[in-house]
Amino acid sequence: MDINNIPNIKHTDSGNFFLLAGPCAIEGEEMAFQIAERLIKITNDLKIPFVFKGSFKKANRSRIDSFSGIGDIKALEILQKVGKHFNVPTVTDIHESSDAELAAQYVDVLQIPAFLVRQTDLVVAAAKTGKVVNLKKGQFMSPESMKHAVQKVLDCNNQNVMVTDRGTMFGYQDMIVDFRGIPTMQNYATTVLDITHSLQQPNQASGVTGGRPDLIETVAKAGIAVGVDGIFIETHFDPANAKSDGANMLHLDYFEDLMKKLVAIRQTINKF
Repeated sequence: MDINNIPNIKHTDSGNFFLLAGPCAIEGEEMAFQIAERLIKITNDLKIPFVFKGSFKKANRSRIDSFSGIGDIKALEILQKVGKHFNVPTVTDIHESSDAELAAQYVDVLQIPAFLVRQTDLVVAAAKTGKVVNLKKGQFMSPESMKHAVQKVLDCNNQNVMVTDRGTMFGYQDMIVDFRGIPTMQNYATTVLDITHSLQQPNQASGVTGGRPDLIETVAKAGIAVGVDGIFIETHFDPANAKSDGANMLHLDYFEDLMKKLVAIRQTINKF
């Protein structure tokens, strides 16, 4: 996929990786604009192609009392406002086939969650909107098996598809990234590495997912070094009080420093 096909994406001639970043979930308009403004300044300064990310609802919660959203339309309208105000593309997750047509009215990229990527009806519904589709690799799937998910999108006459690795289950409550899978999946589609979800530590006992944010820089550096096309990072100005996935998000204050390091690595890699 040519990332220039993502509406309003900038800096595509910089030689940098592209970035999907933002909060896990849209908690309100003020927080979304605060995070977006900071990320846009950083990515413009460093000439990183940028897509603002935010889930309009969280359907994949461990417990029924967990935060699931502020209302579908309200959250989608906030994503649309961010996109229009800052002139940047936006991406959100969808969980049901009916979500595809709805979300496509507000965002530029539709993301299929990892645990749903084998759901043919969902993938096809996303593909048929004509939007760019981001397929997150199932935690239970091999890199090779993602070629079939990609083919479902292509068979719907939609060439704008990318794959995102978000780690593989390692035992019951940990994730690992097998970097051998990056070049494998690049044979099928543009490939992204989801840094923060790759560091989740699902806790089935408590129903609250943990994480290793201290390893975000390590995994991100490795991903850039092996030549991944893009990276995905969830960030928040107050992760400890975020309503979803706070345990593995990167604090917004650390974002610029990490991006500078990753850009330097990519510039070095581009010389070889």
